[in-house]
Amino acid sequence: MANINPDLDAEEAPLDPTMERVRRKMIRLLAVSIGIMVIGLMAVLAAIVYKINQPVQEVATAARSDIPEQPLGAALAGEAITLDPGTRILSHNLSDNTLSLETRLGDGTRQVLLYDLASKRVVARISEAAGN
Repeated sequence: MANINPDLDAEEAPLDPTMERVRRKMIRLLAVSIGIMVIGLMAVLAAIVYKINQPVQEVATAARSDIPEQPLGAALAGEAITLDPGTRILSHNLSDNTLSLETRLGDGTRQVLLYDLASKRVVARISEAAGN
């Protein structure tokens, strides 16, 4: 009985020597590519594990106080900014000697406080109407 599918006969026949060389080169290229990808993946995973296992370090800020080379924590040490009861701090920002605090008061009003580190006092309160 004759084989109806001619591709089966072509698959069983040995490859031409030129095509066999091309096939081996392609397999070698595939193996090298997979090896490089595995090494890269291992390097990324090693970097992630390294970063996770590092102790948490405080980031030094570029903030200035009245005394040169004094860190921000020393400038605010022992200082307290009095907020109204129920006030939540939404965000903060430090620029030169001015600390800005975006807050939400108990009644829903948003307010920005500007605190001068040099004079150690609130220099401005910028309010927004409730519901805006």
